[in-house]
Amino acid sequence: MGRKPLSSGEVTELVNGLNKLARNVWWTWNQDAQDIFQELSPRAWQNLYHSAVAILREVSDYELRARLQDREFAARVRETLQNFNSYLNEENTWARQHAPSLIDKPIAYFSAEFGFHESLPIAAGGLGILAADHARSASDLGLGFHGVSLFYREGYFQQEVNHENWQTEYYTVLNPKNLAVEPVLNAKGDPMVCSIEIAMSRVYFQAWRINVGRCPVYLLDTNRPENEQRFQDLTLRVYGGDSTTRIMQELLLGAGGVKLLRELGVEPSAFHMNEGHAAFLVLELIREKMAEGRSFEEAREATKSQCLFTTHTPVEAGHDRFSPDLMGYALNKMQQHIKLPFDDFMALGRVNPNDEKEPFCMTVLGMKHSRAINGVSELHGQVTRQMWQPLFPDKPADQVPIGHITNGVHLESWMKGTLRRFWRRKLGPDWEQDINTEGFWQQMADPEFLSDEELWALRYKLRRELIEFARRRLQWQEKSVRADRDHFISFDHLLNPDALTIGFARRFATYKRAPLIFDQFDKIVELTRDKERPIQFIFAGKAHPKDDEGKRLIQHIIHLSKYSELHGRLVFLENYDVHIARQMVSGCDVWLNNPRRPLEASGTSGQKVSCHGGLNLSILDGWWREGYDGTNGFAIGDDSNPDNIEEQDRRDSENLHRVLTEEVVPCFFERDATGIPRRWLEMVRRAMASLTPQFNTWRMVQEYVDKYYLDGPKK
Repeated sequence: MGRKPLSSGEVTELVNGLNKLARNVWWTWNQDAQDIFQELSPRAWQNLYHSAVAILREVSDYELRARLQDREFAARVRETLQNFNSYLNEENTWARQHAPSLIDKPIAYFSAEFGFHESLPIAAGGLGILAADHARSASDLGLGFHGVSLFYREGYFQQEVNHENWQTEYYTVLNPKNLAVEPVLNAKGDPMVCSIEIAMSRVYFQAWRINVGRCPVYLLDTNRPENEQRFQDLTLRVYGGDSTTRIMQELLLGAGGVKLLRELGVEPSAFHMNEGHAAFLVLELIREKMAEGRSFEEAREATKSQCLFTTHTPVEAGHDRFSPDLMGYALNKMQQHIKLPFDDFMALGRVNPNDEKEPFCMTVLGMKHSRAINGVSELHGQVTRQMWQPLFPDKPADQVPIGHITNGVHLESWMKGTLRRFWRRKLGPDWEQDINTEGFWQQMADPEFLSDEELWALRYKLRRELIEFARRRLQWQEKSVRADRDHFISFDHLLNPDALTIGFARRFATYKRAPLIFDQFDKIVELTRDKERPIQFIFAGKAHPKDDEGKRLIQHIIHLSKYSELHGRLVFLENYDVHIARQMVSGCDVWLNNPRRPLEASGTSGQKVSCHGGLNLSILDGWWREGYDGTNGFAIGDDSNPDNIEEQDRRDSENLHRVLTEEVVPCFFERDATGIPRRWLEMVRRAMASLTPQFNTWRMVQEYVDKYYLDGPKK
């Protein structure tokens, strides 16, 4: 006899549960949930940027109900939904035990970008990726946390390389119906609409909510019929176009974000500015307090006690500056509200308040009005104290009150499905419970727990998956693909699954020196053509649309990949996004990072490789300076750098080639009688045990709570 089918009510309950789940990005770090949505339509999953919401729009309600009559599938759905609801309703969280005051009075975290997933491309780079990982770990820890950003309906640009190997940009409109967002509604069930004053206009905005586990992130959107077209387009693209658009976006983010939280009835315990883009929130908080009857100085001091500021870059261009004319135009109403003469108003964002020629700097505004300031690695903290010492003229650089918390990554979000399934088979369904603990990763040092043979098999599987992914992408990138069979097969000869695979993927800013490895070109060609010990390279990344120097670096690398002796051993993957990043950090044997020290404030991409069994080959800058211990990866040079750029580039190039040829390649290809690279795998184990439990956002957010969120140090 067949088993009794699910009742209509049971099916409806599962359908409703899947719709709720799809609209919470918890599924982006839960493998069971992703497997369910992928199984509903594997092709749509691939073509619709792995969006759970888009999958449920692709699959009709009738089909979904029919599929749920598959008992085994329905049981998996029910179990996943139970785990999801248990997560949402868990009471015994870390925050409940260690920071109960932050549960009802949350942290308001303002960031111009959040990079959660490839289906929601509203981040330009590492700042947004870090913000998203911060939010996910805040949720895991049970912290009260409300994120604020903007809804860019054309997102960040899509990259395409033309026949001259030059990066071109195009934009696609994001449809909220296909995204894990939902409108923020008022008591009547209509979109909640707020407004702010920009220039001489009142600009109206609504908001979209991203459910990040237990935490909301709100995205402000000016695409409202009440607005003039120029204001409807204010939130069109990440970081806008010209300086006028930029200053208006930042006024919306800072002042508008505070207004939205007030309308929602949220009373934050602190306002955390993730870079200077959000610093106008300071002026809105001052305006509020003055409207209550306080003097400017009283309002300013009270605001300072509420604010925190994190800076992410020692590169001057990374700090927004606006001219007096632009400030007077865009913020004239704000200046009137806080009743300051214009020169005094400008002085709020000047290092030297008396220098009338100095532009208004958002970083200065944020730093001057925060109870605590931090950089994002130990070295970046040192550099930041030196860089901004003029803000504290009575203190030597080493006593400037700027601390540091080193960035991390949200492990579950970056672990590839292959790796998660591996641990599930080995450790059972609850293996993720201890994933952020030191104890979990210390097990990796024990061959009895994880044998060299198992580890090497896993590494081969991950490398193979990356190479086959790269071949598919490269075939898709080919603009003039011929229909003949030989051309189709030719892509399967690109890259070698037995070769040492070196990855480089990040923003193509010039200081990151993407082509440095090719400075000694003949030597690199020789290494790639060594039949006994071959190496190969996979590159990806975008240059800012206005950065022609960065685009030339991309053009140079693509030219080498197509027309030089590196053809087939060097590839460039177009349109870098979260999905490509996840493939690369999982499959590369070595993660290359060679910025001009000390311009890499932290960097996090290299932190994602160690849990997959990859190793870092990096300048001792940012996080790697703290993580490297001589046994868990490779350092390019020592803990110093020349002041002269030309000398630094020359020395770093020499050190990079020396380490690659004398340490990395010999270690990788040193095999015992059974073909296992024991010494290499010992280094992999050390990296897993020493880096993964330290450089994650679970630790990072706890550190923010202990050092800064719980009333942190006062300046």
